[in-house]
Amino acid sequence: MLQRWPLLLAALWWGGMSALSLVAVPLAFAHFGNPALAGPYAAKLFQLQSWSSLLVALSLLLWVRTQARQAQSTANLPETLLPWLLLAALAALLQEFGVAQRILSARSLGGDLRLWHGLGTCLVLLQWACALRVLTRLASRH
Repeated sequence: MLQRWPLLLAALWWGGMSALSLVAVPLAFAHFGNPALAGPYAAKLFQLQSWSSLLVALSLLLWVRTQARQAQSTANLPETLLPWLLLAALAALLQEFGVAQRILSARSLGGDLRLWHGLGTCLVLLQWACALRVLTRLASRH
């Protein structure tokens, strides 16, 4: 079981992102019925998702580094996961520190809400795709 913790972590990462992005946020907008109320709540959920992505990606990066150093990996697993983990971490950082605040302040400051919301959506989808790739790669190993 201890050898499978990266697979479990990747499954929780992808599943959590799917639940937040595809279920919790749409339900928040349906429940509140007002984008002005649901928006800040959804922003908190995406902030949680962003920090979770960063934490999981960094944890798996440390594991990949350990595997590469110990040469226990098969089929170059660390090398194939590395770009996906780095891309997910970068997307999470960009979402949290580059886009999230602009989405929240776009209406009040006269910014382009559609642009920032679209960019935020792309960053979330990118993290989701990276998590899925890492999960499928780890699952094929077991």
